[in-house]
Amino acid sequence: MCPLSRWSVASGSKRQGSPNQWEGEREKNCSLTLKCLTSEETGVTALAFNCPELVTKFNKAVRAAEENPLMAGLEEVEVTRVDKGKMAHVSQYVATRDNCCILDERFGSYCPTTCGIADFLSTYQNKIDKDLLTLEDTLSEVENKTTEVKELIKAIQVSYNPEEPKKPSMIESATQNSKKMVEEIMKYEALILTHDSTIRFLQEIYNSNNQKILNLKQKVTQLEAKCQEPCRDTVQIYDTTGKDCQDIANKGAKQSGLYFIKPLQAKQQFLVYCEIDGTGNGWTVLQKRLDGSVDFKKNWIQYKEGFGHLSPTGTTEFWLGNEKIHLISTQSPIPYVLRVQLEDWNGRTSTADYAMFKVGPEIDKYRLTYAYFIGGDAGNALDGFDFGDDPSDKFFTSHNGMQFSTWDNDNDKFEGNCAEQDGSGWWMNKCHAGHLNGVYYQGGTYSKASTPNGYDNGIIWATWKSRWYSMKKTTMKIIPFNRLSIGEGQQYHLGGAKQVRPEHHVEIEDD
Repeated sequence: MCPLSRWSVASGSKRQGSPNQWEGEREKNCSLTLKCLTSEETGVTALAFNCPELVTKFNKAVRAAEENPLMAGLEEVEVTRVDKGKMAHVSQYVATRDNCCILDERFGSYCPTTCGIADFLSTYQNKIDKDLLTLEDTLSEVENKTTEVKELIKAIQVSYNPEEPKKPSMIESATQNSKKMVEEIMKYEALILTHDSTIRFLQEIYNSNNQKILNLKQKVTQLEAKCQEPCRDTVQIYDTTGKDCQDIANKGAKQSGLYFIKPLQAKQQFLVYCEIDGTGNGWTVLQKRLDGSVDFKKNWIQYKEGFGHLSPTGTTEFWLGNEKIHLISTQSPIPYVLRVQLEDWNGRTSTADYAMFKVGPEIDKYRLTYAYFIGGDAGNALDGFDFGDDPSDKFFTSHNGMQFSTWDNDNDKFEGNCAEQDGSGWWMNKCHAGHLNGVYYQGGTYSKASTPNGYDNGIIWATWKSRWYSMKKTTMKIIPFNRLSIGEGQQYHLGGAKQVRPEHHVEIEDD
């Protein structure tokens, strides 16, 4: 550091090379130098006036030193204007906080001057130069980026057309797609949960079924063990067989029940209920109505094969089957007698017998034929009944010679379908006077209003009860003609017939 007290002024034409020097202006070969004296030097240096302008330049230099902000804290500066041959003198000065406005400990105990500042800056110049270089590089990079941005702005300005319709925002489109994807994900997650529940439910069913299979296998094992023993039917079927029930009775059977018979033209035996009485008569039962437990509205095949249930006690409803009835009734040169047994809802019973009963083959639609009415207090309904409204009533309600009809195989004489209207199968004419396969009406009495079509469709026998009265029980059974008089207590006369009681006033069916 060079305090003011150590400055001297010199002149000369030679530039000083010391780093502690400050050079003034130079004109031609004349120069003014302010020199910092070393500690050994004292006093002031005389001015050599090689150039006439030095006095003025010195005065300017001193004033500049006085006015320099680094020198603003000087209390006293003694300046003697220099004339030719005279010297300038600067009084000694000591820097304090009171007289130095920028006193800094880095400059020691001296107030910094231009020379001290130069020395300070030279110390940090390298670092500053590096910082300046870095700053220049940064500015250059910024300039390059600025150029790129300008080029990009130009490209945007070229591509931008304010008249073009506004394009959808990519952000909005991406947001909508994202929402849709989230919704789809939520939907599939819900579906997965539902499937998980379904899988658990099916797994439970699977486990349950596995358990049931195990139980069934155990049951099969038990049944197989039982089947190692001879099987016995819980329903008693007698061992005696024959071509019909009378043949079985002739072989010594005395109990009514279930037997196998095989008519002469039959390909295999079949089960029937035989009604065997104490005199050895064996009736083959064709039909039973007892309680309405069996619906008799069946199709052609069912009436052909038979339906209902056969029981050892004869207490179930059934139709034996047209094919079986045909095989039994046509197998022997000895004709059969048909007996119709009726019971009303008061417990009263009656019968009607017909000689030489036969049912033809299926090719002839199981046609019904008989020779004549033998007798019985139920009257001869199969020969028709005069209902009193038309002379043709009896003719069109006769059943002898009629083919069998069902709702799906109509063979009657009516322009409609009697079997479909009456809900049954029977040997219909136009339509009937005796009809044992009709609808079972509890209590017996019914009316037009209680029927679907207004026709008499009950279990009727018009020569014993009104056609609006349905029987409680009926049985149709046959026996060889030569067994009829045995044990009956009376001998029927050929052609004999009871007349219907006069109190029966009934209406004819509407055609």
